[in-house]
Amino acid sequence: MTKNVPIESIVNKIIFLRSEKVLLDRDLAELYGVETKQLKRAVRRNMDRFPPDFMFELTKEEYDFLRYQFGTLKRGEHSKYLPMAFTEHGALMAANILKSKTAVSMSIYVVRAFIRMREELTSRRDLEERLYQIEKILLVHDTELKELFEKIRPLLLPPPEKPRKKIGFEVREPKVKYGKKGKKSQKET
Repeated sequence: MTKNVPIESIVNKIIFLRSEKVLLDRDLAELYGVETKQLKRAVRRNMDRFPPDFMFELTKEEYDFLRYQFGTLKRGEHSKYLPMAFTEHGALMAANILKSKTAVSMSIYVVRAFIRMREELTSRRDLEERLYQIEKILLVHDTELKELFEKIRPLLLPPPEKPRKKIGFEVREPKVKYGKKGKKSQKET
């Protein structure tokens, strides 16, 4: 197992928990070629080598959350104890306390997997920063384009229509009063 281990397979086992990149005890034990209980036993005997930034035990809520993420439990496949989570330094320390050739040689691959993951996160952050800068530039351009469009819009509207000349001719006469006859005309008749 120690020859030509694809680092991607180790990277896929690394999870984010409590804002840390960690490997769970069962995955680390599998990589180091030991049983999970053997790894846990060795860690518990050497707790002074594992400060909280190297290793921590999951809470019940975290464990339940992970169980739902990975699917339902199968009988006999999971331990009844809460798992331990190892950071990059904790995984290296675990290889040192196990003292097996497999653990020592695999620890190199584990460290390389953590390094690759860190590089990917760094490049992703650089990309996110660049996208943020581009977005800011586009927002500035967007407001400038809106202002320009508001200035151009009146020019795009069709010109107002001039009043049309009437066809034909028009007679201009004084207006004649029509309707009731005046008082003089009634007396005369």
